[in-house]
Parts: sequence; structure tokens; C-alpha cells
Amino acid sequence: MAKRVQRGLGRGLGALLGDVVDEAPAREPAQERPAEPAAKRAPAAPVDEVRMLPIRLIDPNREQPRRSFDEEALKELAASIRAVGVIQPIIVQPNGERFTIIAGERRYRASRLADLTEIPAIVRDWDEQRRLEAALIENLQRDDLNPVEEAMGVRRLMDEAGLTQEMAAQRLGKSRPAVANLLRLLTLPESVQKLLQSGQLSAGHARALVTVDPKRQVQLANLTVQQGWSVRQLERICAQPVQETVKKPRVRRDAQISELEGMARELFGTRVKLDGDAESGRITLFYYNADDLQRIWEVLESVKEGH
Repeated sequence: MAKRVQRGLGRGLGALLGDVVDEAPAREPAQERPAEPAAKRAPAAPVDEVRMLPIRLIDPNREQPRRSFDEEALKELAASIRAVGVIQPIIVQPNGERFTIIAGERRYRASRLADLTEIPAIVRDWDEQRRLEAALIENLQRDDLNPVEEAMGVRRLMDEAGLTQEMAAQRLGKSRPAVANLLRLLTLPESVQKLLQSGQLSAGHARALVTVDPKRQVQLANLTVQQGWSVRQLERICAQPVQETVKKPRVRRDAQISELEGMARELFGTRVKLDGDAESGRITLFYYNADDLQRIWEVLESVKEGH
């Protein structure tokens, strides 16, 4: 009886592909056994057969959403495959006498680097829609995605596969609010998204920033990086109400008022401030010690006496 093995496909991809696969046992010499009555036979479990396919018969998917593969990471995976083999089978689609990859192109590329001639695979005859979903979901379950890349991947899954947020959440094994919060990161300004992509801001920081006015998002993002704020600190700052300062409109000053202020400053030898216009206002004389006050007094006495 075939041994059933749980494969670590990840929650979302596992839901789409099915977690249980067949691992073919080693062949034993044929033995004649009495046939069991049909009534006593247990129903066959729905499993996927893992086949060893020649790598030369497998082609990458031209519609693969992932366009770039880290060469160093591929070399590391190839070294692991040389040591322990391919742990998780790839998923392929029959194409005449050849096969096209649905999911697992990274394992396929690393296996070629490791000079393997065969690779374990599950053959699925899926329509184009389901193949696209599987490829997109597999890419979303990579460990090296930053929050912005993950959000862009979810948006692409929804757009290209025609899924709602609820449907995308089910495919990915996430809650609908989690998907909604992830997509909100794409509303952040480009400069803030770059801080997320570079790792200077975390997904927690980003979730706090989407709650504030767009004008504050860039300012608070930069302050978070400069000050090293934690997610909790940023959340508290974002929750504080903004005190708007009302700027007084600037009134153009009359040239004669400015000239008069200058004349008084020269006359009294101290700071003079004139507030008002030609109709009414106020003149303020400033003194900073007894000598200043004495000089102002003398000037006024001189004016009074008509000198």
C-alpha cells in the first residue's frame, strides 16, 4: 500500500494543490495474494502520485510571475539538493510529450545546477486560470518578500486571477482583514514604500502610518527611521490629534509707517515698534536699563521745550 506523506507546501498553496501526495514504495517481488471481496476493500484515498521526470523534458513557464532569481540563493539550494535531494516535488502541466512547470521553478533551476537528471514532480492537467493562481500563490509564500512585494503580489493575484479580497484570503490561508491591511500599504507614498522595501521600516510601522493623513506619512516615516521609534511608539504618535496652527494673514505695511518707525529709532536711540496704520495705532519705546530710560526722558524733555 502506498505511503502517504505530508508535504510542507504552505497553507495557501497546500489548499490549492492538496497536501497529501504519494511516495512510491520500493518494488518487491510479485506475490500472489487472494483477492479480497469488494465489500471489504477500503476506498482509495485521493492522492497525487509523485513521478520522477527527466529534467530535459521539463520547460519553465513563460507566464511565470517571478522574473528574477537570486543566483547566490540558487547555488545554496543546489548544494542542499546535492546533499539531501529535492524534498518537495514540483508541479507540472503535461504539454504533448513534454511538461511545463506550474509551481517550483526555483527547485527546477537549482536541480539543474546540481546536475540532477530527474526531479520529483506531480503532474496536473489544469486550466490556465488555475495554473496562474498556483504560480502566483507559490511566489507569495516565499520567505524573502518584503511587505511591499507581498502586497503587490496579492494585488496581482486579485487582478490577474479575477479574485475578490475574500477569495484571495482563502487562497492564501489568511483572514480577509489581513489581506485588506496588506493592500493598504500600496496607498503609502513611494518614498515610504522604499523605506519598507529596504527594511528600514517594518510592516508594523507601515500599518500605523496608513492611519494618518498622507501629508504626515512621509514626515513620520522619516522621523521613525531617524529616531529609531518602535512600532508602539509610532502607533502612539499616530493616535495623537494634530494641532493645526492658524497662520495670520500677512498685512502689507504702509511705507510711511516703516519710515516713521525708523526715524523714532534714530531719535531715541533704542528699539521702537509701531503697530497700526495711518488712521490709528500704537508706538512702543523699549528701554533695557536706566541709561536708556534717561536718554528717552531727555529727548522728550527736549521736544517739549522746543529745542
